[in-house]
Amino acid sequence: MRIVYMGTPEIAAGVLREVIDLSKERDLEIVGVYTQPDKPVGRKQILTPSPVKVLALENGLDVYQPVRIKRPKPTEVLRSLQPDLILVTAFGQILSQEILDIPPLGCINMHASLLPEYRGAAPIQWSIVDGKQETGVTAMQMDAGIDTGDMILRERVAIEPEETADTLYDKLTLAGARVIREVLERLLRGEELLRTPQDPEKATYAAMIKKEDGCILWNSPAHRIDCQVRGFAGWPGTYSFLRSGEDREGAKCGILKVRLPRDVEDQGLETGCVYSKLLEGKHPRLVVQTGDGPLEITMLQPSCKKAMETEAYLRGTRELPSRFTDTAE
Repeated sequence: MRIVYMGTPEIAAGVLREVIDLSKERDLEIVGVYTQPDKPVGRKQILTPSPVKVLALENGLDVYQPVRIKRPKPTEVLRSLQPDLILVTAFGQILSQEILDIPPLGCINMHASLLPEYRGAAPIQWSIVDGKQETGVTAMQMDAGIDTGDMILRERVAIEPEETADTLYDKLTLAGARVIREVLERLLRGEELLRTPQDPEKATYAAMIKKEDGCILWNSPAHRIDCQVRGFAGWPGTYSFLRSGEDREGAKCGILKVRLPRDVEDQGLETGCVYSKLLEGKHPRLVVQTGDGPLEITMLQPSCKKAMETEAYLRGTRELPSRFTDTAE
């Protein structure tokens, strides 16, 4: 079986690694790997290859990086590879119907959600932000829609109470690799893949994340803010604007870890205000009023400083915080 693989981030590299391992055991050949063009990263804007490209080159695979795969020339190059199947995991480009029709076995996508929930670009992050207790991965037969194709195989994955986007990402990578391996094993055995249509009435959409999504609105429930911090850990991160005393302008401050304090009584303060009495004593704590009670910040990153435990920050700052807001003004 001739396979073309398409993917870009770490989760796609994890699935590709499983396909490579299977190709060493079975009659399966990876005839090409497609990934997004190298992108500038960091302050020095150094061109950096995707995790999929790095893995593919390490294994001697041919790599293709078209800016727009739907254009005529890239499509013809893909056709010349004569794939029996195209596998896709978080590639980052939409495939045209012409491309979908190239392989006799079609195109199969590994999506990081239990479809039809969380179609779209950021299913892992939004499943945590929305407070879900379960998510998973779905192998689906691709069609012209965005994550609308028939489902082939799914695996459920629990979202733990302290799960972050990074830890869930790792769990879903392993689950996705298992699902794709099982799909390929069935095809190699000559089995027909059973397909289940998605129920469009149950569909939800995981929109592409913007930096502004990381801004904390303190009038939200404490649990919602906790989910937001864990769901957006890594990128875009969560932040607020810290004020001391009567300061009119707030300094941007990254909010890296929070917890729901079971030992703090709700004082009914205005949202965003700091529980000042807890700033004192041998072990100072930073607790902020939310829309439905207190929330403790346990790790933060003040403007122009490194990330630190909150207690270390409180011991080292000259001006103790008095409140947090969602704007600098």
